[in-house]
Amino acid sequence: MTSSRTADADDQGGPPPVRLAFDRQTWKEIAHLLANFPLGVVAFVYAVVTVSVGAGLAVTVVGLPLLALGLVGARGIGRAERARARALLGVRVEEPSPQRGGAGALAWIWTRVADPVGWRAVLYSVIRLPWGVLTFSVTLVGLIVLWPLLPFLARGMANADRAMVRGLLSPSDELERRVAELESDRGVVVDTAAADLRRIERDLHDGAQARLVALAMGLGLAKEKLLEDPEAAAAMVDEAHGEVKLALQELRDLARGIHPAVLTDRGLDAALSAVASRCAVPVQVTVDLAERPAAAIEGIAYFTVSELLQNISKHARATRAGVDVWRADTRLLIQVTDDGRGGARLDGGTGMAGLAERLGAVDGLFALDSPAGGPTTVTAELPWRDRAPGDGAPAPAGRGADRARRGR
Repeated sequence: MTSSRTADADDQGGPPPVRLAFDRQTWKEIAHLLANFPLGVVAFVYAVVTVSVGAGLAVTVVGLPLLALGLVGARGIGRAERARARALLGVRVEEPSPQRGGAGALAWIWTRVADPVGWRAVLYSVIRLPWGVLTFSVTLVGLIVLWPLLPFLARGMANADRAMVRGLLSPSDELERRVAELESDRGVVVDTAAADLRRIERDLHDGAQARLVALAMGLGLAKEKLLEDPEAAAAMVDEAHGEVKLALQELRDLARGIHPAVLTDRGLDAALSAVASRCAVPVQVTVDLAERPAAAIEGIAYFTVSELLQNISKHARATRAGVDVWRADTRLLIQVTDDGRGGARLDGGTGMAGLAERLGAVDGLFALDSPAGGPTTVTAELPWRDRAPGDGAPAPAGRGADRARRGR
């Protein structure tokens, strides 16, 4: 997936370099260090009061709910401290994933009481008071007496603050970050599935269903005229026969849009060749797979290439295109190229953003390289999953061959 990241030294995990002058960053660090004491007092009092009262009353009905609410507030303190460190120290710390509610009041209380993020925020609040007294005192003295050394002192204490924020206010572990990503991806999958269902319903209602209704009415009229005017009835039956053919064609197109039979029966090689034959420009298809991936991955790969070739036909003004599919360890790689005018963007209204979201929902990647004037190269990655036994007809073993397909 395309993304541009400009990372400074803090983003890479290390502190910014020491500067001799009182530059903008040094003044930000000084402001952060001076604010440690008053904010540390507030956070310390909150943490001590809420934890001591909640734990002291734990034997009563109100103890654990108070403790749970206190830890929710501690999460808020952690959020505010991460924002302060981001603004003044340049520390980029990911936000922990939101807490899930749980079924019932007891589950909600227990989830909050056992929240590691909240407890680490409490520990951070307790540690911050003595540290805040130290940083406030040293910085204040430095401003009055030791101002030549203040940039060095401020940088050293700010680095300790950065380490404290990263160590105590970051998400619990990689698993928690992964859970947050999967929750976001699940929303994308649900929205995509709902949009596909609406599209299928609309196509059925406006296409085949309307034709079948007209066909039924036409056959009813032909039945009434069968004895009175056989020639007119025969003409109406002929017209109904044509409507049946059109309805069947629309149903085939709709079924091919849901999941083409050639993909199930013969795999990506044949299915992508069929898609390429309908493209408006000549397309060279190369599928280099010794075996077929799981049906879900195979379907996503097919529809990704299909939509990219549709974009080439509609927008690229290309004279030729190419599709390459191969496996690299645990990834299925797809590359679609064309020699068109270029300038494609993820926000360009050609469905690229939707493709990127769909691939991201299954732990895939989507990269777009399309300078103005072309050429355009789209690279997609999908996780390779082995095909389950009986999951569609097996494809012939062996390496795929190059083939050129010319469109209409």
